Amino acid sequence: MSIINTSDVEITTFFLVGMPGLEYAHIWISIPICSMYIFAILGNCTILLVIKTEPSLHEPMYYFLSMLAMSDMGLSFSSLPTMWRIFLFNAPEISANACFAQEFFIHGFAAVESSVLLIMSFDRFLAIHSPLRYSSILTPIRVVKIGIVISLKSVLLVLPFPFTLRSLKYCNKSQLSHSYCLHQDVMKLACSDNRIDVIYGFFGVLWVMVDFMLIAVSYFLILKTVLGIASRKEQLKALNTCVSHICAVIIFYLPIINLSIVHRFVRHVSPLFNVLMANVLLLVPPMMNPIVYCVKTRQIRVRVVAKLCQKQM
Repeated sequence: MSIINTSDVEITTFFLVGMPGLEYAHIWISIPICSMYIFAILGNCTILLVIKTEPSLHEPMYYFLSMLAMSDMGLSFSSLPTMWRIFLFNAPEISANACFAQEFFIHGFAAVESSVLLIMSFDRFLAIHSPLRYSSILTPIRVVKIGIVISLKSVLLVLPFPFTLRSLKYCNKSQLSHSYCLHQDVMKLACSDNRIDVIYGFFGVLWVMVDFMLIAVSYFLILKTVLGIASRKEQLKALNTCVSHICAVIIFYLPIINLSIVHRFVRHVSPLFNVLMANVLLLVPPMMNPIVYCVKTRQIRVRVVAKLCQKQM
């Protein structure tokens, strides 16, 4: 905290929080947190390795799953430094520029994941509605183009965040309410006019909610198509291909919706609840998605088991 600015002290360092009221147990809390990071990174690396090395998995569905795994790893690596510093070394401070950079990467990878989940819902609709045209519509070149568009859209969406935050002045408060930096959390500390950040932050959340609504529309169309199939066995088979994706959507969007509601509409909430919800947002989806896809997708499960058996031999 340095630079004197008229009568106020301008904040150049922020302080993150671990588990409020449980600071004495941070070293023990770090064990499950570190385990979740390890599982998330190993699980997503396994998904990427299996898809890369198995020619039979070189299909649009699995290319999109690779994108999901990469965005999950990006989310994990974005929050990993501050989480480890807080829980392992009791070092909650973070410079303003590092905080702005971290929130850019966290929001960026979250936007990528939201877009990938949307594209995966369209992929499932195409596979069920037009199975004969599926491969001709989603060619490898188109999948690559979709991946590039998703990445560019996500970067452009969150690119203003660090610059608008940096233009604000932080005078009196430096205590954040999470274990990592979020745009909506940092802007609340500003002592200058932050209306632009509030409006643009709302626009960013609205964009993600549009993804969610389009996913719901996709599943409405999928359900309509499935109900038109005469055979009940074929109906269940078609719906079964969507189970993994539905789980991934719930795991990702539920914490985001809860956290957004708490930040914008709830005035008095337990700090511990705030931190837990925010940690669930970044820890659970990257860890659970590989597990869900390994358990519910036979092609992935069989090849993961085969790889493990090869290593043991």
